[in-house]
Amino acid sequence: MLKTVLVPINRAGWPFIGLFAAASLALTAVALPLGLVGAVLTLWCVYFFRDPDRTTPTRPGLIISPADGVVQSIVPALPPPELGMAAKPLTRVAVFMNVFDVHVNRIPVDGTVTRLAYTPGRFFNASLDKASEHNERQAILIATNDGLEVAAVQIAGLVARRIKCMLVEGRHVRAGERLGLIRFGSRVDVYLPEGVTPLVAVGQRSIAGETVIADVRAQEPAREAERR
Repeated sequence: MLKTVLVPINRAGWPFIGLFAAASLALTAVALPLGLVGAVLTLWCVYFFRDPDRTTPTRPGLIISPADGVVQSIVPALPPPELGMAAKPLTRVAVFMNVFDVHVNRIPVDGTVTRLAYTPGRFFNASLDKASEHNERQAILIATNDGLEVAAVQIAGLVARRIKCMLVEGRHVRAGERLGLIRFGSRVDVYLPEGVTPLVAVGQRSIAGETVIADVRAQEPAREAERR
């Protein structure tokens, strides 16, 4: 139980936690009720920056969810032009994170980072389809060990105002490793290789570093789901 509650905190969160805590102390000196509100917000900040370890499936060919949250959409879409990929639609799986989800993002596949591209933009609600094109984003292209390409895109949202990516081009990465985070609430898109069918459905919750969203070796049709 303690392991569930006392999870590690991402180092990027400590300055914010310290700022919230200092503001809470200042508010307490003004009025106790304000201090209590500040304390609640400080606890929320700690909760937001939690960074639990994950158990990642390691079989070759698996594509793992890069984000905690709900699978918002699965649609054919052109990959971000800044990645230099072929201009043809690929299946895009979008995972939306609310402010209560873990916001540390994870590598979706084993491979090598071949391209990183940051694009400034707007801050539309990340649940809108136009956010993929118009919002601030960090695009990541990974060449897998099997010679395929998988793109992941961190997208800022209405509240999120900061994308942090810890990767560098040329780095070899493994699925499930931490790649960065987004503050505070947004989404991550994954563009699957051509012909690969997703193994998740719209409305399903995914766990970063654990949920298998696709398998390049699978031959089954796209999955459907219903709320029960």
